[in-house]
Amino acid sequence: MKRLIGALCLLALAGCSGLGGGKADTSLAADNWSTPGGDIGKSHYSTLTDINAQNAAQLGLAWAADLGTGRGLEATPVVIDGVLYTSGVAGRVYAYDAATGKALWRFEPAIDMQINRTACCDMVNRGVAVAKGRVFVVTLDGWMYALDARTGAVVWKSDAIEDRKKGDNSTGAPEVAGNVVVIGNAGAEYDTRGYVSAFDIDTGKLAWRFHVVPSDPAKGPQESKALEAALKTWDPKSRWDVGGGGAPWDAINYDPLTGYVLVGTGNGGPYATSKRSPSGGDNLYLSSIVALDAKTGEMKWHYQETPGDNWDFTATSPMILTDLTVDGEKRPVVLHAPKNGFLYVLDRRDGKLLRANALVRMSWANGVDMKTGRPNLTPQFSDYTNGPKLVFPATAGARNWHPAAYDPETGLYYATIQDMGNVIYTTGGQKPYQPKMLNNDAALLFTPDLQAIVPTLPPPMQKAITSLPKWDWVKKDPGGTELRAIDPLTGKTKWAYKMGGWQDRGGALATAGGLIFQGSVDGHFRVFDKKSGKILKDIDTGTSILAAPMTYKVGGVQYVAVMAAWGGGGYPYVPPYSAAYKRGNQGRILVFKIGGGAVPIPAELPALEPAPEAPKQAPGVTPATIAEGQTLFFGNCALCHSNQLRSITPDLRRMNEGTHKLFKDIVLKGLLLPNGMPRWDDRLTEADADKIHAYLIDLQTKTRAEELEKKKRGLPLDTPGLTILANY
Repeated sequence: MKRLIGALCLLALAGCSGLGGGKADTSLAADNWSTPGGDIGKSHYSTLTDINAQNAAQLGLAWAADLGTGRGLEATPVVIDGVLYTSGVAGRVYAYDAATGKALWRFEPAIDMQINRTACCDMVNRGVAVAKGRVFVVTLDGWMYALDARTGAVVWKSDAIEDRKKGDNSTGAPEVAGNVVVIGNAGAEYDTRGYVSAFDIDTGKLAWRFHVVPSDPAKGPQESKALEAALKTWDPKSRWDVGGGGAPWDAINYDPLTGYVLVGTGNGGPYATSKRSPSGGDNLYLSSIVALDAKTGEMKWHYQETPGDNWDFTATSPMILTDLTVDGEKRPVVLHAPKNGFLYVLDRRDGKLLRANALVRMSWANGVDMKTGRPNLTPQFSDYTNGPKLVFPATAGARNWHPAAYDPETGLYYATIQDMGNVIYTTGGQKPYQPKMLNNDAALLFTPDLQAIVPTLPPPMQKAITSLPKWDWVKKDPGGTELRAIDPLTGKTKWAYKMGGWQDRGGALATAGGLIFQGSVDGHFRVFDKKSGKILKDIDTGTSILAAPMTYKVGGVQYVAVMAAWGGGGYPYVPPYSAAYKRGNQGRILVFKIGGGAVPIPAELPALEPAPEAPKQAPGVTPATIAEGQTLFFGNCALCHSNQLRSITPDLRRMNEGTHKLFKDIVLKGLLLPNGMPRWDDRLTEADADKIHAYLIDLQTKTRAEELEKKKRGLPLDTPGLTILANY
């Protein structure tokens, strides 16, 4: 991306990068990496060339830092004047000497771990903002902190949650936009009404707040003209109690050219439009890009990528601001590939649609009408109101939070693209609202798993699934993920590298040195020739990587850094091919340079042993008790406790004697709350906890019996089961 504009932009951005109060740097990243995306447009591109195609084979470890966590790390660090700043689990912040790895300071915020009740996708955080000598971060429980960049001391603290009776939380990186710092909320699967909040950069005072969806009109006027207009696109009898969704949990970019904050908004809540807004409608401003005046929060334009979102097609994937020549005219554009499968090019001054190209197979739409900007919906393949449908792409998205890179030299967009679908269905009727609980009321089966699952199902269920429209797509290719180099104006792939599995979606870094850097969940950090896709260096780190790498220069040496650990959406389901499954999930920062050394690889985990013997059931436990416990478990516990081998959350089929004895204290009294295990005494009674415990004792007994038989036969315990147990 070229330098955006002259003096006007510099005035608008004054003090927004670097530790001083001088002019803002609106150019591409060089020695400094001033935002999580590198530059103000977040292109994830660097002009550094010291590491290049000629010497990439000499890349090795410069330094590493163990962050003491086994949970997800998704942030891309920021480097300013030789100091590396980054965030970790739940909003912890770290500062290191970027050349040596010496720890300078660490910020451990006090966090209400009860927030894990409403954090669908791990205790992750996607980064910090650095401006005017301060480091800004938002914690999982929604507190915005301004920290002194030299010491880590708290300068101010503000509450970024509007209503703490709801399931709101925060996982994104703050965005500095002139005199304010902006953050969105998460929690649309629960009971959130999405919003973004802007705080005065000096004082922390709330400057403005923009709500993504309308409030219940029975409660009075809307907060803005934009919401009054949006209200017309919702059923008057919508599920206002649930909140509507739209949480903008990522994808917030400040554009100094226009003075607008561009925000990618989230999915609807509940997922199904038929439940959320029974008479239909576009449901503005779900799954949209909205442009807000950075000074006032007033909406200037919007573009809805998925009208009436019915599939969890969030528009929260990272955006890139750059300049492109489109139809002979050079334009300031935003590049955006959301979950829904299209790659959009919009004029960022007015939201005009310039291009919309499909990147993957789709069954929800068959293109976009370039005159109206609306997708051509195909409800016969994707409307699951009256029964299951096989929808492409899946709710996991063709793209997700994993950052892409745009290279102005090649004109290519580098990103992991996921081509797969899922069976999605919902229950009949309307479920009652559950405060701070999952209210999406939909079930999903991802296509890469269906080939293994379907043969185990009763014949009528097998027939029902394999008879769904588009099943031939599953037979041909159940789906997977590729790192691709894409022409953003045509959607055409120039080269592609097949990833290890559908959960393997690491972020990308492009450089003027002719390289693409990317990590993968198998623990490999790879360097590609950006024009051909040829692998120039492959380093086995032994740690799963999902976050995007970044690069910087200190003391005449170029470094490349990446956060490493498995986590995020679906975090309990650790892929068997991942480094986290084989070697554990030791969260680290890894920093490389030319001539560096070998990466210390964590030891392989010991072989699995059969589940411990479970205690005897309490007197009076019956099959009916166990069945009730199973229902309670899946309604309250299963999202985090998938009971998968080598999950990063406890496998409750393998509880020891002490855990069994303390089971009710853990579940009801919050005995392990500091570790992130919330208490459930507001929802579960002692009798409920006993029923869940009975179910888990029964499950552990069955698991032990099967695993002992596997061991007797000389089979690894993580081979497919000898018998099909529905509870697995």
